[in-house]
Amino acid sequence: MKASDRKMERKWEAAIAALLTAQTIAEAAKACGAGETTLYRWLADSEFQTQFRAAKRAALEQAISRLSTISGEAVETLRSVMGDADAPASARVTAAKAVLDTAIKAAEVEDLAVRVTELERLIAEGQKRGIA
Repeated sequence: MKASDRKMERKWEAAIAALLTAQTIAEAAKACGAGETTLYRWLADSEFQTQFRAAKRAALEQAISRLSTISGEAVETLRSVMGDADAPASARVTAAKAVLDTAIKAAEVEDLAVRVTELERLIAEGQKRGIA
């Protein structure tokens, strides 16, 4: 890799880190030392988009992992509120609704994961046969 390529790679890494933490493009540009116009140009670049998506995915996976470690406690809190006869009815209903909404979303995500896996399998099969 040429020195100029390494330098650009470092700039992109700094820009991606800034984009993941800043509230606006202007803040991200300032944080990484690039101009806003430059940052917008990079955001339009397909390779930058690929790297940015991968970084967002990694950040999201880390957040989900952290959430999963406390989800049991959250469920117990909801269960406690739902079962507390002394708690206001609105709090019990809100807790019950949160449990149901989360269960429904989890089922939807699981169903989608199964469908995506099947589609990927079919695509791979088609590619092996020269269809896709």
